[in-house]
Amino acid sequence: MAKAKDIRELSADELQLRLRDLKQEALNLRLQKAVGQLENPARIQQVRRDTARVLTAMNAAKSA
Repeated sequence: MAKAKDIRELSADELQLRLRDLKQEALNLRLQKAVGQLENPARIQQVRRDTARVLTAMNAAKSA
């Protein structure tokens, strides 16, 4: 899980890459859950929260 401080220090391009990777991971976790192969259900919530942190950092940078 990434800290908000670490995320705020990333550039706009790095935030975009991180967001894409998190969305891809969320998709993979949903697929694993659907077929019953999900090993760590708590990871879904971690990915959702990390995604929100990245989006918040992107919006804050856009406003500033």
